[in-house]
Amino acid sequence: MSKNAPPCPLCKTKNVWKDGIRQTKYGNIQRYLCRECGYRFSKTSWNRSDELEHVQRVHREPLNMHPSLLSNRQICALETKRVKNLVKVETRTENRLAGATKHSEAEIRGKIVEVTWRLKKDGYSKSTIYSYSKFLILLIKYGANLFDPESVKDIIATQKSWGTSSKLMAVAAYTFFTSLNQIPWNPPKYKPKRRLPFIPLENEIDNLIAAAGKKLATSLQLVKETEMRIGEACKLRWIDVDLQRTTITVNDPEKGSNPRMFKISSKLASMINTLPRKNDYVFGKQKPRNIASHLRRVRKRLAQKLQNPRLNYIHFHTLRHWKATMEYHKTRNIIYVMQMLGHRDIKNTLIYTHLIEFEGDEYHSAVAKTTEEAKSLIETGFEYVCTHQNMLLFRKRK
Repeated sequence: MSKNAPPCPLCKTKNVWKDGIRQTKYGNIQRYLCRECGYRFSKTSWNRSDELEHVQRVHREPLNMHPSLLSNRQICALETKRVKNLVKVETRTENRLAGATKHSEAEIRGKIVEVTWRLKKDGYSKSTIYSYSKFLILLIKYGANLFDPESVKDIIATQKSWGTSSKLMAVAAYTFFTSLNQIPWNPPKYKPKRRLPFIPLENEIDNLIAAAGKKLATSLQLVKETEMRIGEACKLRWIDVDLQRTTITVNDPEKGSNPRMFKISSKLASMINTLPRKNDYVFGKQKPRNIASHLRRVRKRLAQKLQNPRLNYIHFHTLRHWKATMEYHKTRNIIYVMQMLGHRDIKNTLIYTHLIEFEGDEYHSAVAKTTEEAKSLIETGFEYVCTHQNMLLFRKRK
């Protein structure tokens, strides 16, 4: 939101963005785009400063594109003055620029803002809006012309650092851009490669938690115990945490998952209780990408210290995979794992049935003579094996 920006003439909101400068004989005019209703307008910079230029949409053949392709173009008209065609004004301005591209930077930036607003209007999640905008900006950064589909195809195909998933996301973002701007586009066909997730050892996860700061360590322990996504953890409110019953409720799930409740350990409850309560959220105003960036720095430093490069492959979703794998190995109940993960489609959960076997792993063993001892062992993560000479045998993976 721009400071000192005039309110939108239509919806009267002040949630507007700056949308480039228009040059006229009266001087420069700042244009604005409303993020609520998508209305574009300008505020005059001469004489009466409270006059607003309102935007009207017309149908016309866009500049520097195929003659047969039609799209919407903006024409601004001052309520008390004659109508002026922005097409001529922008064409003269762009032709004066040495090495100017077919479309001005302000125009392309405005188109990306329109994409962002349309995604929000259509009910897309914040993570999807962020990803689409990010890849559109990256395409421009790497030299693509968003109004030339072949240029975009070349840039996507030549990105060696992008995996198949990143290319698919770039294609999806640009497909939405072309549909919004009525640009013919035949998307390339990238097929995602299905791979088994990396499953670290529990001691590697514990080492990473021990090396992290208070807030990062709490978030890692939380994901390790509950299998929730880091985005769900960032949206966790204090009202969702019951430290007396040691339960946590996910009432704002991501990716269409089901809401769910988890039983947590007393260790995690103590870690959460030590966090500062500055607002309604357990982790404050932390965003998932900021916490993930902090995790990358910590794990890199720890990997160098312990000479264990496997630590560099641990991220928050890795802990989710680890917990789901351990739960399936322990219970062999895919429906139970599906409910813990919050999946609505069991196909997303079946991947955990194809993971590595653990016959060669090492275990801690324990013996319980009474019911109370057996109960305490189960609460600390031990699983029952068998009964021998009236004693209960338990084991726990190292």
